[in-house]
Amino acid sequence: MNPDSFPDFLEHLGGPGIPRFISGLAQLEQARKRALSAGSPPPPLDSFSLNPSLQINPVSWTGLVPLFQRAKQRDLDRVAPGNEIILTWCAPEDGALLTRVAGQGDLLAIKLVAEEIAPSDAAREAGVAVGVIDAVLREAAGKGLIVSPPSKLRREDAIADVAPRADFTVAEVFTLQWHLTQECDLHCRHCYDRSSRRPFPFERALTLLDELHDFCRSRFVRGQVSLSGGNPLLYPQFTELYRAAAERDLMIAILGNASDRATIEQLAAIRMPVYYQVSLEGLQQHNDEIRGAGNYRRTVDFLRTLTAMGVPNMVMLTLTRHNLGQVIPLAEELEGVTGGLTFNRLALFGEGASLELPTPEEYRAFLESYAAALDSHPVLTLKDSLLNTIFERDDSGLFGGCAGYGCGAAFNFVSILSDGEVHACRKFPSPIGNILSDSLEVVYTSAAAQRYRAGSSACAGCSLNAVCRGCPAVTASLGLDPFTEKDPFCFKCPSSQPS
Repeated sequence: MNPDSFPDFLEHLGGPGIPRFISGLAQLEQARKRALSAGSPPPPLDSFSLNPSLQINPVSWTGLVPLFQRAKQRDLDRVAPGNEIILTWCAPEDGALLTRVAGQGDLLAIKLVAEEIAPSDAAREAGVAVGVIDAVLREAAGKGLIVSPPSKLRREDAIADVAPRADFTVAEVFTLQWHLTQECDLHCRHCYDRSSRRPFPFERALTLLDELHDFCRSRFVRGQVSLSGGNPLLYPQFTELYRAAAERDLMIAILGNASDRATIEQLAAIRMPVYYQVSLEGLQQHNDEIRGAGNYRRTVDFLRTLTAMGVPNMVMLTLTRHNLGQVIPLAEELEGVTGGLTFNRLALFGEGASLELPTPEEYRAFLESYAAALDSHPVLTLKDSLLNTIFERDDSGLFGGCAGYGCGAAFNFVSILSDGEVHACRKFPSPIGNILSDSLEVVYTSAAAQRYRAGSSACAGCSLNAVCRGCPAVTASLGLDPFTEKDPFCFKCPSSQPS
């Protein structure tokens, strides 16, 4: 018998002990065999494509899928007449054979890709934001029903004489660190910019969100806006901008100060932020000397509120010589309060120039203690790229560094100031354009951006190049050239020491 005709044969076969749904089961068995034999061609280059192993089978029974997962007697008893569309495919990443009941989103994504319907056209016809359609396609790609081209956000400066670290050279997310306003309800002693700048024009903000959406779609990466300031919540149209970002299926983070529960509930109802980041500068007395009386208690209470609401949150600390010894004690106070505590080294710009960095010896000792405390203090998280010098030495596994790809300045993020200036990194003057006069595409591909993206020539050839490159903001703040000199706190190789 031709195997393709076997389900039809079973459809008409009766008799004691032969379930009526046996033909549907045979149909799905055939689909699974075809999926396994389809093979896995290379991913497409320029657009989504259907997974070549995908099989689509309408069946006249419900409850057949569990029979391929466990086949208990209760599963057999739950099979009933009804209509379902069953999808069978092999996962692109590992070849695992999957059989699932199709959801409406699955079928829509398959239709859009099969018929080459543009997301913007589909959104217009359905009367929804284009981000809704993007989310449907993204979810289907996550399941492996459709296949996305690989990210085109790749390091151009390949390491010629070092084994490549592919996991850290291809970004999957691009972020705008967006300083919407200079207005702030605090006046911190280490603030790097108290200059007077007008708030970002709202109409341009909306077109910039569209540019970010298109920029990321063309490179097959997710887009994120990290809304900052000043205090971003003081931006006059903050809620409207937040909603507009969500409508474009952008991930949203907030880098701000403590707020009230009602405000957070309003934002979470629009879209849950990927995280809400606040700052603490050490234990209560030291923090309040830097950030103002009562700030520590307000911030910790706010973190408890966020955690109770299920809003992901974290704490950023600006590391100076004076709070070096307070990081681990602060971690102990924040256990169970927040999802993470990490630090950035102080860059000696703005009002922060009046503070002190630790000496390289003090900083190295601090990194050793921080690395040793990671296992016993789960709230501590990784950011400073120079921790990789310790992890490499101890052969304990590297992490992605400051931005997930070493220094990600002008690579997987750029910083936009409220007056439109674009910088490779907000921590130091690193201008690469102005978004009020140029598009995001023009700014990102500019020669100035490419120069910062390449990093320091002093780090070329280092085995940690892909996950470190030091901190150019700290380097520049000590009067060194971030394009030709290495981070003076790096102790992997001998270097000049900061004064």
